Amino acid sequence: MRHHLLPLTAALLAIATPSVAQTAPKVEEASIADLKAMIASGAATSESITQAYLARIAAMDRSGPTLRSVIATNPDALAQARAADTRRKAGKALGPLDGVPVLVKDNIETKDPIATTAGSLALKDNVTLRDAPMVAALRKGGAVILGKTNLSEWANIRSNNSISGWSAVGGQVRNPYALDRTPCGSSSGTGASIAASFAAVGIGTETDGSVVCPSSINGLVGLKPTIGLVSRTHVVPISHSQDTPGPMARSVTDAAILFSAMIASDPADAVTKNADKYKRDYAAGLAGASLKGVRIAVRRPTMGADLAKAFDAALAVLKAQGAVLLDVEMPKLDGLGAAEFAVLLSELKGDLNAYLATTPAAVKTRTLKEVMAFNVVNAATEMPYFAQETFEAAEKTRGLDDPEYLGARAKSKRLAGVEGIDAMLAKANAQILVEPSYGPGWLIDGVYGDQYNGPSSSELPAVSGYPNLTVPMGLVRGLPVGLSFIGTAYSEGTLLGAGYVYEQASKARVAPRYLPTADVGPGMDGVR
Repeated sequence: MRHHLLPLTAALLAIATPSVAQTAPKVEEASIADLKAMIASGAATSESITQAYLARIAAMDRSGPTLRSVIATNPDALAQARAADTRRKAGKALGPLDGVPVLVKDNIETKDPIATTAGSLALKDNVTLRDAPMVAALRKGGAVILGKTNLSEWANIRSNNSISGWSAVGGQVRNPYALDRTPCGSSSGTGASIAASFAAVGIGTETDGSVVCPSSINGLVGLKPTIGLVSRTHVVPISHSQDTPGPMARSVTDAAILFSAMIASDPADAVTKNADKYKRDYAAGLAGASLKGVRIAVRRPTMGADLAKAFDAALAVLKAQGAVLLDVEMPKLDGLGAAEFAVLLSELKGDLNAYLATTPAAVKTRTLKEVMAFNVVNAATEMPYFAQETFEAAEKTRGLDDPEYLGARAKSKRLAGVEGIDAMLAKANAQILVEPSYGPGWLIDGVYGDQYNGPSSSELPAVSGYPNLTVPMGLVRGLPVGLSFIGTAYSEGTLLGAGYVYEQASKARVAPRYLPTADVGPGMDGVR
């Protein structure tokens, strides 16, 4: 069985570099439209574009800035690209993603000959040869599956002291804007790789913050969709109440194109039964979007002066585009965090055990308990920085029929939705809530783990199942920050339209420079 894990192989370097050294298309900062224009003009092919991305990964992910954002490249990627070129020449192109390379987070299965590891050595042989339905939808549209991205191991759920972007399989992902700063997680590899132009677009997954945070901190657009629009089948799970894949890109348009291709009802994932009702081309209407007269609720969380200045500048852009801004306060939501955590622990045990039971016979860890035992035996490689106390707490839960779990789920959803987002929108008579997505990236710290010191927009939409779109809000002392657009269920079209208007008016995104460290001065919040 062929499969690629770290490091990148000599064979990859051979196929990726010599053939494109003189005629490689320029893929740095290229959008989907740019790639399609290169192909249409004859300046490039899907194959040459795929080769260019592979060469860029080889040059920058394990050497150069050494981002460690790609955990495995797909040995079948060039064949998929050649097939797209053949379809196009025959006049049978499949859609806007046909021939476009896409990177996929390594907790999402693809039928390519590469493992789905969730960053853990326990799953190094998890070569399932099956597509997650979401990946199958991308493949149906002709997307080239370029490879798998690194992530916070087990999607950041093993320990409360974990390090965003570290996995035993992939090592430590680094932020392309400042290499000593966190890429945030758990979709850290997707965030860093798309920021670094290793592909035009990529897929992350979120349970609470894992699309929004790495998108914000790596200067990207990221959409955490409404729960039920994108299938979770064959995705290594944490929580069926909150898990969802989501698109990550350098522009709202590209995120919308990718999102449109991901939506589909899946009989194996009952929550998606109505997804097909919402399947449409979300990029088609962006150019005509307007904020004139649109009422927007504004939440101003506690933040440092630098981030507040950037947020005020973003609000000024929204107001200049005609939006009506109305300040709202966060309601008192006592007990939300504890209730959410109780839900995640119970669902992690049940959902992960169900997933592991479907893995190939080569995978010897068939339950959460067996994964924990594997980690103990392999502590030198699996637990050099942090332990597995969250796994241990999950193993002690009493199942999905436990009244405490059922009560926690009802409470958390009510607080986040009806008493949280719904209440703030109702108070302002608004469709959209905006706030800073996260503060700037903190220092990577192998001793103390992640240091979340700034604001976060993720909890309420994550727990309620509502969408959250983050759009680049510029740099704060050289580090990206994002602006979140939050709405109620199935409001993705509204959020993408608002985000597009803001993006086009602000032009706030700045490309990364791969600096060794950021220009951080005194008084900076969330980065020390």
